[in-house]
Amino acid sequence: MKITANGISMNYQLEGPANAPVVTLSHSLATNLSMWDPQIPALASRYRVLRYDTRGHGGTDAPEGPYTLEQLAEDVRALLQALGVSRTHFIGLSMGGMIGQILGLQHPQILQSLVLSNTTSRVPAEAKPTWDERIRAARTQGMEPHVEPTIGRWFTASFRERRPDVVNPVRAMIQATSPRGYIGCCQAIARLDLTDRLHAITVPTLIIVGEDDPATPVSASRTIHDRIKGSELVILKSALHLSNMEQSEAFNGAVTAFLARL
Repeated sequence: MKITANGISMNYQLEGPANAPVVTLSHSLATNLSMWDPQIPALASRYRVLRYDTRGHGGTDAPEGPYTLEQLAEDVRALLQALGVSRTHFIGLSMGGMIGQILGLQHPQILQSLVLSNTTSRVPAEAKPTWDERIRAARTQGMEPHVEPTIGRWFTASFRERRPDVVNPVRAMIQATSPRGYIGCCQAIARLDLTDRLHAITVPTLIIVGEDDPATPVSASRTIHDRIKGSELVILKSALHLSNMEQSEAFNGAVTAFLARL
């Protein structure tokens, strides 16, 4: 479904009981809302599940960038407002987790809880050339050069071999991502620097990370955990970056247990 929010047309899906508490799902860079397919059976029986395509991705508009994380968070706030949702649990993975941190800092009144998965609170200066190269490649060659290196960072070799039914649709998501939208979001991520502000997040927070995630390692999640008072940390074994897909049962179990405690 489409709705206008924060000046763009946003693509979203709503599933689950109409009067249930809302859970909003925010995907990673170079995917779309279908990244969350493994979570829907676990969540939509008890919650009203809202998932959406981030600016520049999927069926949401991809205006010329650069974007900012604050802008991406404002997209979420405007989407919720347009849908008449006053408060939500928010689950974000990677870029979605960065958006969640901004929401926790700037719009805590709309959050019942935060789940920050496979994410980080700071992109160090030494990583900037990596982001510059990703932007250059997308600008000159499109998304194709990003597909296999990204898949290699996102799933273990054994999972790639065992579950092509999961991995191949992710390949297709990366290929289908708008280069303009990808570049705009890369420019937003490259400026991420929230670590010293995280102590101001006061909503109940769960942090989830894949044990072997090379993109946003366990150390980055520990940093977030150390700074958000009262937060919980779950490390999923045998998972890289898309832990919600590679270890969906463990991921879903951690999330549903956390939400049930609230």
